[in-house]
Amino acid sequence: MAPAATGISLHHQEVTVINLHRQEATIPHKADILRRATPRPSPNTSNRPPRGTRSTRRRNIMATSSLHSNTATHPPSNNRVKEAATQFGHGAPSDYSFQYSNCTGSRKALLIGINYVGTQAALRGCINDVNNVSRFLIERQGYRREDMVILTDNQTNPMGQPTKANILRAMSWLVAGAKANDSLFFHYSGHGGQTKDLDGDEDDGYDEVIYPVDFKTNGHIVDDQMHHIMVRSLPAGVRLTAIFDSCHSGSALDLPYIYSTKGVLKEPNLAKEAGQGLMSAVSAYARGDIGKVASSLFKLAKKATTGDDAYKKTIRTKTSPADVIMWSGSKDSQTSADATINSQATGAMSWAFITALTQNPKQSYVQLLNSIRELLQSKYSQLPQLSSSHPMDTNLLFIM
Repeated sequence: MAPAATGISLHHQEVTVINLHRQEATIPHKADILRRATPRPSPNTSNRPPRGTRSTRRRNIMATSSLHSNTATHPPSNNRVKEAATQFGHGAPSDYSFQYSNCTGSRKALLIGINYVGTQAALRGCINDVNNVSRFLIERQGYRREDMVILTDNQTNPMGQPTKANILRAMSWLVAGAKANDSLFFHYSGHGGQTKDLDGDEDDGYDEVIYPVDFKTNGHIVDDQMHHIMVRSLPAGVRLTAIFDSCHSGSALDLPYIYSTKGVLKEPNLAKEAGQGLMSAVSAYARGDIGKVASSLFKLAKKATTGDDAYKKTIRTKTSPADVIMWSGSKDSQTSADATINSQATGAMSWAFITALTQNPKQSYVQLLNSIRELLQSKYSQLPQLSSSHPMDTNLLFIM
């Protein structure tokens, strides 16, 4: 992952990290943390969530009010968005287009919580996360229980268990029949990890994975699969809001645009497809050579929009004409916390997302990212991430 955004300071202090057993760690504010996985493992070929005890350093982001926009604006009425070459720091080649969703259509949600009960990798808060998120969606976001699929490993009905087959089937259900301005919601709370990338589409050499309840027999689910089912299949103008409250989840949907707490593009994940054209533009932008930026992007856009190249480019770069937004509990290189807050076991990211929007329902994307980080920064080392399938104006009002 890219380093923290310029102007945001990092402070360090020691914290005791423990393994996945049901033990407690003493940290400030009496928050009891169980790690949901360990830092980056060696290539994982055993379908096993990594375990182990190690020390790490807590990183606190010092967010200031200057990072927040004073007002959040609504999505533009003109849904065809074009980014000028001189705004490369915020997006894509100049003819890249997509459609925002106004979230006024149908609503569907898929919520997955896995505590891995009775295993050495047991967690405590994931089922609580699902219960809390479903209540939040129904009471505050206009969702209906009959339009939700909930998979948790405390259900007696086999179809309600978060097995690999059930999760993949439910992902397909979530996006089936979606139309422009529909609003879809995906939430996963459980173990996450990394495994060696086999198709060469990951800059760090690792694919991000999630672990179904039956991972020991049927294996994990790779980010490429989730992207193929839930992102690539969506038509223009469909909103998918996804939350991953798991370790190593920064790019769990393989979305190409990752934003900093200042609302600017932190790292466009497009280098594989663009090659030297995009890298030349990045270098020129850093030097302030706007003419070179425009030239490089023009060549890149021309190459990518002839014949079938536009569709192939979408596949290669993981962009989408849909409106996909993902909130993740940590960077790809980080773990996420299973915590105790107000006497209830919960995922730190799920708690912070609900709390931030309950305290202030009308926030821009960048305001919400900062609100979530501020809620977590004094207790946890994880840095929640905001990413999208398209270049976006992070000062727009967050809706779902």
